Amino acid sequence: MRKLEMPITEEIARELKAGEMVELSGIIYTGRDAAHKRFVAAIENGEELPFNPDGQGIYYVGPTPSKPGQAIGSAGPTTSYRMDDLTIPLLEKGLRIMIGKGKRADHVIDGMKKYGAVYLAAIGGAGAYISDSIKECEVIAYDDLGAEAVRKLRVEGLKLTVAIDASGNNIYETGRKKYEKK
Repeated sequence: MRKLEMPITEEIARELKAGEMVELSGIIYTGRDAAHKRFVAAIENGEELPFNPDGQGIYYVGPTPSKPGQAIGSAGPTTSYRMDDLTIPLLEKGLRIMIGKGKRADHVIDGMKKYGAVYLAAIGGAGAYISDSIKECEVIAYDDLGAEAVRKLRVEGLKLTVAIDASGNNIYETGRKKYEKK
């Protein structure tokens, strides 16, 4: 298992291979479709984003409220294709890691290849397990969005799988081909 400390460089992103397991530590940010719409609007209007995406990662999650003594509630991944039409502007700004579940559109994969980014799969239905790796959580923008507000997370040992690498290799395609009947 490869250990990654955030932020990462384009070079490190390009070294990761589809199917590889990683253990992620450091700062990542959250954002779902409502936040992504605001990110894109800010970019189009020449405004600053709530965080600098260069070298960073976004986890597609809308966590539940935390219980006393916890940094965050259940934090399972959101289906990633919901962000597909809003992803390229962030890749252009240096976003290196996207974390979620499910397939991605061809234009997003093309953007990942062009800009040197990877898509990491989190386990759907494992929100409580994932939240154990989240040590700190702070809302940094768009708090009016509730669960979809942008959060800054400090994670330790978050276990993920490289689902699509920066060369476009894709476990959703290669894994399926292994088991197709001929």
